[in-house]
Amino acid sequence: MRLLLARHGQTEWNAAARFQGHTDIALSDRGRAQAHALGRALKGRRISAAYVSPMRRAVETAEIALADAGIALTPIEELRELSLGQWEGCTVDEIRAREGDPYGAWLRAPLDCPPPGAEPLTEVRDRVLTAVERIADAHDDGEALVVAHGGVISVYACHLLGCSFNHLWRLRVDNCSLTVVRPPRLVSLNDTRHLPDDLQSQGFTRGERAAPSAGSAGAILGGGSDDAAQRAAEERREGAKAPLRGS
Repeated sequence: MRLLLARHGQTEWNAAARFQGHTDIALSDRGRAQAHALGRALKGRRISAAYVSPMRRAVETAEIALADAGIALTPIEELRELSLGQWEGCTVDEIRAREGDPYGAWLRAPLDCPPPGAEPLTEVRDRVLTAVERIADAHDDGEALVVAHGGVISVYACHLLGCSFNHLWRLRVDNCSLTVVRPPRLVSLNDTRHLPDDLQSQGFTRGERAAPSAGSAGAILGGGSDDAAQRAAEERREGAKAPLRGS
């Protein structure tokens, strides 16, 4: 089974650097345009099923991207975005201005310095793995699209890589990016080459503010665009000898 993990399109709160979490915000016009671009990229894929977070920004992204595909969407509650507790509805600048800059501490160590009342990252991991297991049980082979959220995809990628969740924001997952996984292997991360320049993520990015010296954190890991050559490259990577456990 291969999973195509797509982050939802941009919202007005994304553009304003305002924390969303469990707050159910719809797509902006820009986010809808990104979803249309994602849909054009997915036409080259052999998608047999689609799963989606029940949140509006994810559902709308999936509906637009698969509008002509004839594929039903299956909502999975465990794919909802992680809760950011008392920070939801606040802007980055508002949190940064608080005593001790809790925003900076969260970027450096999100596992150890979570927002007040936020969902523990280990619990996010557990529910995301439950969702992946449910999808795997239904699809032994083929490709399944999963439209979810930046936090959810980053947590799952950290789990696959064996990284501490304190390194979570070293990974970059842009709006309407594609991340390809063949569990338990991460094939590619944050492919946005299907998005035209005017729809690429701009301005605020968590990973860039967290670790400005680690420019490679925002790069695509191993490619993964949607033409035949890139799909063949993915197959070669997936067929390579698996790394030793714990390496």
